[in-house]
Amino acid sequence: MNADKTVCASSGKASNWEQLDWPKHERQVRRLQARIVKATQEKRWSRVKALQRLLTCSFSGKALAVKRVTDNQGKRTSGVDRVIWSTPASKGKAIGTLRRSGYQPQPLRRVHIPKANGKLRPLGIPVMKDRAMQALHLLAVAPIAETTGDHNSYGFRPGRSTADAIGQSFLVLSKKSYSATWVLEGDIRGCFDNISHEWMLHHIPMDKGILRKWLKAGFVENRILFPTEAGTPQGGIISPTLANLTLDGLETLLKETFSATQKPNPKVNLVRYADDFIITGATKELLENEVRPLVEQFLRDRGLQLSPEKTCITHIDNGFDFLGQNLRKFGGKLLIRPSKKNTHVFLEKVRQCIHRSNGVSQAKLIRRLNPIIRGWANYHRHIVALETFKKVEWVLRNSLWRWAKRQHSGKGAQWVFQRYWHPLGGPKVFAADTGKRMSNGKPIWLKLVNPTKISIRRHVKIRAEANPFAPGWRAYLEDRAFFKKFGIHRREAGL
Repeated sequence: MNADKTVCASSGKASNWEQLDWPKHERQVRRLQARIVKATQEKRWSRVKALQRLLTCSFSGKALAVKRVTDNQGKRTSGVDRVIWSTPASKGKAIGTLRRSGYQPQPLRRVHIPKANGKLRPLGIPVMKDRAMQALHLLAVAPIAETTGDHNSYGFRPGRSTADAIGQSFLVLSKKSYSATWVLEGDIRGCFDNISHEWMLHHIPMDKGILRKWLKAGFVENRILFPTEAGTPQGGIISPTLANLTLDGLETLLKETFSATQKPNPKVNLVRYADDFIITGATKELLENEVRPLVEQFLRDRGLQLSPEKTCITHIDNGFDFLGQNLRKFGGKLLIRPSKKNTHVFLEKVRQCIHRSNGVSQAKLIRRLNPIIRGWANYHRHIVALETFKKVEWVLRNSLWRWAKRQHSGKGAQWVFQRYWHPLGGPKVFAADTGKRMSNGKPIWLKLVNPTKISIRRHVKIRAEANPFAPGWRAYLEDRAFFKKFGIHRREAGL
């Protein structure tokens, strides 16, 4: 009881930010989140509500919420008030401002970012205080979302990734004899923009007063205030979790309607990543006449609908794209490879980077390219990607050769090649001398990342029931994180 009083203690005055004991506050919040998980599993909803209130009133929760919004990539991006919390004093003072009483969120600042298809995606940027309030309430909502969420939902959930979604897709499609052969590719039209406010207010397990204020805050574009009648704004910290809570339940509905014990087996399985999903089925007629209407009704209740141009039914022998990768069976064997569209978008990005780098040094060009190449190759390193990596390496080499020739149009090919490609213990590679020296006097080289040198390593899918807020899963998830970072398990390292 004394510990609860300590956790709930909240200061209205500025705190000394630099002297806060962060491990202590993280432990206190984790303990409350574990209690929320337990109460949720027992369906003691009044207890859940009381624990949520305790967490959102706690000093520890408020401090961690401010820390999150001032440490992430958007910490220098302001909302409509043009205010950011950049100093320890402003961060410490902000902790005491996170109160429910008298709280009124400000409108979002609307900006537009380009999508892969050339269109623009609207993005709403809250002010710092609203971001911190969202982060605070997310601490109390996330344990419920993880406890009640669909087991095979992988988007915007801690410890889960696109690799897990692809891994589950492999499990339900790879068997030669008894896997499903038809796939419904689903895409929800404007998911974040069209979720029903009324549905969320009736079903999202959080403070309804705070949620209603966020949903009705409106947005400002070109200095004009617009109301929000539907949807949860893209750009808010809590928005992905609200969207997941809205879409959760679809997997349970499908399992109850199309049981694996039925004869013949309908082979219906759902794999979802945010608002993109696939549903497998034994026949095209089953997916078209039974599964799709059920999904459409599920979404209609939430104010959503499928995108007609992006939703289709495909045979696995013809293949389909999902999360930037292509899944297709060849002679009964399922192969997962980088999709042509994803590879094309990546190469266009690389070409534009090289084209915009005329006149810059080789070292600067390599520093620009390496994060792009490494990120794309690491994304695809868990699948059958070696042949694609070889093609990409060939395109890179040719693009860089043209760039090098442009830098020295008056020089011969051999001079240019020797100027930019160097034999560093093997075949010549595109590398620049950094000017630094090792202890033995040899130069330190900055090399371009070669995607073919990134080893293909099978991804082990996360267990469907894993819950990062339940104490019983902590050791398992810590071991997964350790393996992801170092390539070996904790027990193998003697830990």
